Amino acid sequence: MNINDNKPQQSFIERIRRNFIGAPRDINEPSLFHKISLIPLLAWVGLGADGLSSSSYGPEEAFKALGPHTYLAIFIAIATAFTVFIIAYAYSRIIEHFPHGGGGYMVATHTISSQAGVIAGSALLVDYILTITVSLASCGDAIFSFLPLALLPYKMPFVVGLIIILVLMNLRGVKESITFLAPIFVIFLITHILLIGYGLGTHIGEVGPVLEKYRGSVNSDLSTIGFVGILAIFLRAFSMGGGTYTGIEAVSNAMNVMREPKVQTGKRTMVYLAVSLAVTASGLLFCYALFSIVPVEGRTLNAILADRTFSGWYMGGALAFITILSEGALLMVGAQSGFAGGPSVMANMAVDSWLPRRFSALSERLTMQNGVLLMGAASLAVLFYTHGSVSALVVMYSINVFLTFSLSQFGMAKFFFQNRHKDKKWATHIVIHLIGLILCVTILIVTVYEKFGEGGWVTLVITSVLIGMCYLIRRHYLKVRQGVRQLEEILSSIPSGHVPNEEPTNPNERTAIILVSGYNGFGLHSWLSVFKEFPKLYRNFIFVSVAEIDSGAFKGESEIEALKLSIGEQLAKYVKLARSYGYAADYRMDVGTDVVETATNLCQNIVQEFPKSSVFTGKLVFRKEHPFQRILHNETANAIQRRLQWEGITTVILPVRVNI
Repeated sequence: MNINDNKPQQSFIERIRRNFIGAPRDINEPSLFHKISLIPLLAWVGLGADGLSSSSYGPEEAFKALGPHTYLAIFIAIATAFTVFIIAYAYSRIIEHFPHGGGGYMVATHTISSQAGVIAGSALLVDYILTITVSLASCGDAIFSFLPLALLPYKMPFVVGLIIILVLMNLRGVKESITFLAPIFVIFLITHILLIGYGLGTHIGEVGPVLEKYRGSVNSDLSTIGFVGILAIFLRAFSMGGGTYTGIEAVSNAMNVMREPKVQTGKRTMVYLAVSLAVTASGLLFCYALFSIVPVEGRTLNAILADRTFSGWYMGGALAFITILSEGALLMVGAQSGFAGGPSVMANMAVDSWLPRRFSALSERLTMQNGVLLMGAASLAVLFYTHGSVSALVVMYSINVFLTFSLSQFGMAKFFFQNRHKDKKWATHIVIHLIGLILCVTILIVTVYEKFGEGGWVTLVITSVLIGMCYLIRRHYLKVRQGVRQLEEILSSIPSGHVPNEEPTNPNERTAIILVSGYNGFGLHSWLSVFKEFPKLYRNFIFVSVAEIDSGAFKGESEIEALKLSIGEQLAKYVKLARSYGYAADYRMDVGTDVVETATNLCQNIVQEFPKSSVFTGKLVFRKEHPFQRILHNETANAIQRRLQWEGITTVILPVRVNI
């Protein structure tokens, strides 16, 4: 059965939405996963661009933090490349052991505790929101640094427009948005290969004089501030450039969009990301030092470097403009990882009951629509709060990512230690994770110390509030689950009847269509309620269920088939129970991402087959209703009732009381 049959005529607004977002995808299409998944190159564009685009502001922040001690830029460049490779290698191990995505959240949850998991997940969500905002704000800075100052007031509306565009593209699908942005990524690579390669190549002869100059600066600093003072400056600058590493975790978080074999695709993408980021970030720092770049108000260091590098070229000014324009545009691509990784983390947390269940739902385009919309709205809020200031955003930005990094490294070190008898290379792996842990904790401590009073406290407060909300949400879901479990315990003792009916269902008899979500106390309560409220009225029972394809099930064709089989087996139990009491019974099922629409179409088709039908569906009711419950529990029953009653089909909602 095609779930798109019998749809009502589209409204004008719906037609506009379809034109922007696209037509629904068919969940039963055999080649669906192949069509929407990412090969390593596209994954590098969509997920690695965040890391690569951070070279537009990370190295600059580190270089500026050095002040007059620019000789340390060379050591910062070496440390940056080393850190990139260490973190990338560590996350390659995470990809191997957690191939379905979730990254730091899944690692912390399964290797440390669920409490560590919610901290890592909340930190990641705030970080992804800031990723989107800082990337697009930096994009605005890069582009407007080449435009007349008179146009500067239009930067904020420009950035707002970019956020809205990315939201719309991601509602169409991750692959569609990445394919659209891929040419920008290619132009960035070409221009920056020229920028760094030519810059280093033409100044290779000046390395000796520069080192001699730096030797004098080192001796001067040793005699005035000492080695401890130099180390403090180095650590501060190294930490201020922490934004450089913020996109490395994106690949492990969004493994659900990788093409099979997922692990190999993810690891290859990680190699592309690590090499490109290490070369670009450290190369820019070397160039800043060799060119003796000095900050200029209103211009980025990369813009100054591009002017200096291409000044002697034919049409050098145009090439410098294209280089910085591609840098600004890549920042837009980098924001894409926030829209790819953020909703994925939200979906994993929703499956574990830390966030409202609706964040695990997929749209008809098979995107995590609710997560995308929330990420966009939150990014706009942060943008207006900071007035689009990249400096303020960078202060807020890199704290959370190192909190997640630290938890991930500790979790993986613990994992390999606990499984040391199963893996002969455990010592090698654990050393890498311990080095990563030391690096990440060091950067985290210095970053919090340096940035707390400058606005970093805002990030910590927002993250703490989000963690608190997660605990409230989970506590509510656990109470509801306990209430439903008590109901199941009461109803589980229902004995089978002794008058089995093997006759087929009769379309001329009155039929009760009962919507259930599986064989559980909720469904049994609905079935018994029909007996109680309408005794001996119905001779047929049709049990109906929709196999909802959410982010938890949408991990491959085998998972969907397993879900269908499970739902079918559970519906068969209802049929067997009803027939044991002398009634004719059968079941119907379908799959879809929208339970309301799929269930409505399914019921309409059943009513055509059994004209004397009424539809029954259960709904949780609480002693005291409040808006919090409406957010956490969808209005599926009411929505189905409205749709079916409009079609003239009698639909009854049966209350299922939960005493909480």
